[in-house]
Amino acid sequence: MSRATLDRIADAGVVAVLRGVDADHAVETARALARGGVGAVEVTLDATGAVETLAAVRTALDDETLVGAGTVMDAAAASRAVGAGAEFVVAPHVDTSVVETANRYGVAAMPGAMTPTEAVRAAEAGADAVKVFPAATVGPAHLRRLRGPLPQIPLVPTGGVDADSVDEFFAAGATAVGAGSALVDDAAVAAGDWDAVEARAREFVGAVADARD
Repeated sequence: MSRATLDRIADAGVVAVLRGVDADHAVETARALARGGVGAVEVTLDATGAVETLAAVRTALDDETLVGAGTVMDAAAASRAVGAGAEFVVAPHVDTSVVETANRYGVAAMPGAMTPTEAVRAAEAGADAVKVFPAATVGPAHLRRLRGPLPQIPLVPTGGVDADSVDEFFAAGATAVGAGSALVDDAAVAAGDWDAVEARAREFVGAVADARD
């Protein structure tokens, strides 16, 4: 099941990261992103009530949009996320207990890493992909160099990736990218301007499609 989820993330090309989105706005934000063509949405768990928000988003979206949990810091958080319906779990670091919990329940695991040692450790623990984080700090050249000796590990750069840089990250070998504020229009979300959220999403998805042509 987790392999099928990774294939869907790869097909989508981008995971939209909902960080700090008010719980009252999260469902409408996710719906607008989906209308804009975003195929995977990640609700981070670093806010009060985030698990409940995740569950609400998972219920609101149809099965064509993947919903996962981000900033999953330990096994207990991974278990709560899975219980809320998360189809994948993402962490900013390598915690093998998070990966093991995801594996136990057939949920895709994407721990964060920057070095070859971290990436290999994540893969050996059973990770489906590795989130290269923070991607903007090291840039596409770092991703390309990781891919050299580690072509078997799917890499998903996240953190500072925007519509102007996606082409370089895909050219460097990214399986998909993760994007937060560059994709999720915070001002539009705060204003409840769902058309603007959808438009920004459509623009970003278009940039991903162009980068992969």
